[in-house]
Amino acid sequence: MSELSARAHEVRTAMERLPAVAVLIPCYNEEITIGTVVADFRAALPTATIFVYDNNSRDQTIEVARQAGAVVRRETRQGKGNVVRRMFADIEADVYVLVDGDDTYDAAASAGLVDRLVEERLDFINAMRISTEKDAYRTGHRFGNWLLTGLVSQIFGRQFNDMLSGYKFLSRRFVKSFPAMSSGFETETELAVHALELRMPSTEVATVYKERPPGSVSKLRTYSDGVHIMMLIARLVKDERPLHFFGLSGLALIVAAVLLSIPLLVTYLETGLVPRVPTAILSVALVIVGVLSIFAGLILDMTTRTRQEMKRLIYLSLPTFR
Repeated sequence: MSELSARAHEVRTAMERLPAVAVLIPCYNEEITIGTVVADFRAALPTATIFVYDNNSRDQTIEVARQAGAVVRRETRQGKGNVVRRMFADIEADVYVLVDGDDTYDAAASAGLVDRLVEERLDFINAMRISTEKDAYRTGHRFGNWLLTGLVSQIFGRQFNDMLSGYKFLSRRFVKSFPAMSSGFETETELAVHALELRMPSTEVATVYKERPPGSVSKLRTYSDGVHIMMLIARLVKDERPLHFFGLSGLALIVAAVLLSIPLLVTYLETGLVPRVPTAILSVALVIVGVLSIFAGLILDMTTRTRQEMKRLIYLSLPTFR
């Protein structure tokens, strides 16, 4: 009996040392696929808790997810970013697996990626999508992903090739330090920039990506969501790289002023007159505004550096595991 008790104690101790894993699945009208997604992740991560957050679905998503064994909750603010914000605030875990509920991502890869996150003490793993199926990506999505990922890489650093992947593995201190300001599909961009901005231990791993099952429809709107992501990138550049944003804007204004003033200067040298006074006034105004913009960028850059240092200190103060 004592040996059995000792063995049971060892098992309990080993279980307590295992990191708590939460699989987070934001959902909107995914009754066709959510049951399969929950079942696949329960098989791949048997000790994990599967959370499905429904975002005002009008079909049977909630019922199917609950029958499949998921913990089902609701977020009434429409948009994936709002759901992610709520999930990150509500759920306590050591490792978070964020995945879409459309059955396009490889659940079988999750166990190995969770182990890698823990063993290498990473904070962020981006699952890069690899697919040979021509219908896996809608028209324009592959190009848009390449364009937006390249833009972020140029500004914040080259580390990810598939920034818009909906399959990510996150540490506790990543989740609890993430500001989650976006409301829609631009949240994937915000997640990647958060990792890049704080220079977190991160990596990207290729995983299988497949097309949606018949009857399942993507909620991503190619053009409108693309515009929202571009606006988010512009806002992040303004907030996190103010010298780039205001400095380049100021330089552009000064260049425009110089181009406008060249004909005036030529005329003045030839005749001694300034015939287009409004253009001359505009040129001077553009130079003044441009110089002010550059100085504003310099001042805001110093403020931003201080804020980034505070954000990193807060991030480092959070425990990796509970």
